[in-house]
This record gives sequence, structure tokens and C-alpha cells, in this order.
Amino acid sequence: MNIVVPVKLVPDLVEELEINDEGTDLERDFLSYKINEFCDHAIEEALQIKETEGATVTVIAIERDETDKVLYTALAKGADRAIKVTGVDEAATTHTAAKAMCTVISGMDYDVVMTGVQAADDRDGQLGILLAGYLGVPCVSVVSDVSVSGDTLTVHKEYSGGVMARYEVTPKIVLGVQAARQTPRYAPVSRVRQIMKETELEEIEVGDADVDVGSTVRRMYTPEKGDGAEMLEGSSEDVAARIAELLNEKRS
Repeated sequence: MNIVVPVKLVPDLVEELEINDEGTDLERDFLSYKINEFCDHAIEEALQIKETEGATVTVIAIERDETDKVLYTALAKGADRAIKVTGVDEAATTHTAAKAMCTVISGMDYDVVMTGVQAADDRDGQLGILLAGYLGVPCVSVVSDVSVSGDTLTVHKEYSGGVMARYEVTPKIVLGVQAARQTPRYAPVSRVRQIMKETELEEIEVGDADVDVGSTVRRMYTPEKGDGAEMLEGSSEDVAARIAELLNEKRS
């Protein structure tokens, strides 16, 4: 079984985020990026299947400053191939990213595509669905467990309210992974550095991947600041009385 995992890099939320002068996007010149949390789970689930079923795992990512590190880390964790997709703008929409990924994946011998169910910078959860549409294959998203028996995959999908469903599917298929069966593994820095010395990343340049669909951000705003917290002082009776007073005010 050949598994392909398209991963996305998202802004590191530990950093201070600023809006650009046009007010339509983040100021990206000084942002640092890291792998999307859900994409990390997709890699882990693919590696779990590799270890139990003998699958091959290929990780692909669109080029930006930190892409090499993310791909080398995936190799250090156990992926077999890592491909950097070039020729795509860093601020590409989900539609454009899906089309670019499709261009690469459609030329590969794949059985299963595993994406992160969503990303921290858009939360729309559409990459897997759009990718399946471009590839012309089915998609099951919000998946939390995958098991393989012969040519059949059993996947657990979560619906709203915590309702779980079990599906039996066959390749070719796209899965949007919400959580791997275990916490994504850690790759030691020494191992990553060794991989960087011994391995060259594959690069595939895509042509025109722009798609004139989707939503457009007209304006972004920083959250409004409130008046701050009211610190209650005094005896226990005084504090309790003030809390009761505040609750009554809110109720009215």
C-alpha cells in the first residue's frame, strides 16, 4: 500500500502576529512556521500503518522557508520519500494548494491520501475534500482511527455531538485525519541532522495552479480589548456579597 501525506505549514502561534498594512492578511515577512498539528497526526497514522502492514509513506509539502526542515523531520520519523512542491505562492488559497497537490499526486502510484482534517490558519477543513474532488476519488474526513485488512480499510469518523461511525472503504481514497491512534512521535535533532546530510529532497515544480474560486478576505481586525478584570478585595463576606451583586446585575 502506498500512502501519500500532503502536509501544511502554519504560522507558529507562539510568535506575535501582526496584520499587514492592507488589513487583509498577516504580516508574513517575519513569521516563523511549523507543521500543522493535524498534519502531524496524519503522518503518524500513516507510519503506524507502515509498521503493521508494510506500506510506503510519501510526505509532500509546498515550498516555503521551513519546508525543508519539516520534510527532513518526516523522513527522520520513518517516511520513505519527501517531496517539495515548488512554483506555488506562499499565500496560496486552499483551492490552489489542493490543485497543486493534485498535480503531484496524480502522477504517483498511490492508494491512500491522508491529510490533516483542518489547519490552524483557516479551520475550513476543505483541503482533503477539494483534493479528492480534483483526483476524482472518495473522501472520508474527521477520521480518528484507520485499520487495514487486505484491500479494505476500516475508518472511524466522528460526527457532531460525538457520534461515531465506522466505514469500510477501498483504495483509492482521501482521508482527513483528526487524530492518530497514538501521539505523534518525536524525531531527535541528531537524527534529523543525519538525514539532512545523507538525503536530498525531491522537488516537483507545478505549473499554473491558480483557481479563481473560494472566499476573499476583505478586512482583518485585531480583537478588541475589554476593560480588564475587577479584582475583589476584602473579607470573605465582602467578596461573596460583591460576587452575588455582579451575578444579579448580569441576570437583569
